[in-house]
Amino acid sequence: MDATSLATLWATIALIIFLGIAVYIKVPRLIAKALDARAARISSELDEARKLREEAQQLLGQYKKKRKEAEQEAADIVAAAKREADLLAADAHKKTEDYVARRTALAEQKIGQAEREAIGEVRASAVDIAVEAARALLATKVDSKVGADLFRSALQDVKAKLN
Repeated sequence: MDATSLATLWATIALIIFLGIAVYIKVPRLIAKALDARAARISSELDEARKLREEAQQLLGQYKKKRKEAEQEAADIVAAAKREADLLAADAHKKTEDYVARRTALAEQKIGQAEREAIGEVRASAVDIAVEAARALLATKVDSKVGADLFRSALQDVKAKLN
């Protein structure tokens, strides 16, 4: 036997002794326990991750539902505000029409009053002019005493008719 075969033989013997010691102190069982513990830990982490995912899905569903409810509530608020604005606009339009009608009626009353006053003034002026014309005409045609008597009597007649 040469030196390389002898070295290979001793390496093989050392390997067999090492494996025997490893089996004697139950290393494979320890490795299996460590692997089983690691597999159990990974399995529990997967279960926990699955539970967290389910909880996240539930929360997402709840938030989607709340968002839809909030959107619906916002739409309802907008619709209510639009209805209220329409009512306010209609009320303002009605009040404006009422105001214009009242102002028109008041203006018509003032115009009527002004017409009556103008007619009264024209009548008074016509009476004054007629009296003055009658006085001037009578002054030229009738002597002063008869004219004065006639003028007084005509003036009393006109005053009586006007009142």
